[in-house]
Amino acid sequence: MTRRRVLVTGGAGFLGSHLCENLLDQGHEVLCLDNFVTGRLSNLDHLRGNPRLEIVRHDVCVPLDVQVDEIFNLACPASPPDYQADPIQTMKTSVLGTLNLLELARACNAKIFQASTSEIYGDPHVHPQPESYWGNVNPIGPRSCYDEGKRCAETMLFDFHRQHNVEIKLVRIFNTYGPRMRPDDGRVVSNFVVQALKGDDITIYGQGSQTRSFCFVDDLIDGFLRLMASPPSFTGPVNLGNPGEFTIRELAEQVIALTGSRSRIVHRPLPVDDPRQRRPDISLASRELGWQPKIPLSEGLKQTIAYFDRLLATESHELPETA
Repeated sequence: MTRRRVLVTGGAGFLGSHLCENLLDQGHEVLCLDNFVTGRLSNLDHLRGNPRLEIVRHDVCVPLDVQVDEIFNLACPASPPDYQADPIQTMKTSVLGTLNLLELARACNAKIFQASTSEIYGDPHVHPQPESYWGNVNPIGPRSCYDEGKRCAETMLFDFHRQHNVEIKLVRIFNTYGPRMRPDDGRVVSNFVVQALKGDDITIYGQGSQTRSFCFVDDLIDGFLRLMASPPSFTGPVNLGNPGEFTIRELAEQVIALTGSRSRIVHRPLPVDDPRQRRPDISLASRELGWQPKIPLSEGLKQTIAYFDRLLATESHELPETA
């Protein structure tokens, strides 16, 4: 193996920290960039003694001048509450941030990996969603800053590839969960697990009949690394996610059963533009990368619940006593 200097933007986030860990385990030098708006330095605590890891606070909307061999661009808030909190900044991160990193890749002659999303399919009319499907996206809704920002980033990626011969890799990520998610990030798995562990009501939006497919983080990172190592001719886009499909209510019931919680399920109005179905067609990833998710939802949830249980216990212990 040739040691490479790898830039990971969003490296202190949920996915980024797992990616940094895997790259270090492979012997590479890792430059981890994050503006720490949603990323957490604590996600990297166990790695900070590694001399091959450099952590830099930086916003990708500002150009940077570094020398690297590969770039993984994971910089962007990914949960609806986070990306809707500052929609203009979310769009700038996807568009200006990706543009800056593509210019860096061009200058360094570096390969660049772009983390896109299943949200580019919108509320799909095709099920499951193959990479050839162009999507059904509202361009002016409250989720548009993320959906359309990621779609624009995909466009720029392929234009740099065609116009400047930049080597690109494009992945579309479906719902992913696991340790190091933030307890307050607003994603469905973290919401349900934290509510169940606290004994709070579990909040379902709508009737809970909408479906999602949940991929454990270890499986996803394996797909990232396989894609980055694939031949230059294979650019993607490629779907990565677990094709096992569950209703939101089924997820809530599994979490209650695995935690032994007494939480009740309560219903709230469905958010605007919330997709009714989401399941990846992963035949391309299977064929070209030899990739298949291995960890079933029940096993992944057990690991995720154990992580949040430890985290909540630590946070409770650190709270000051009240009179």
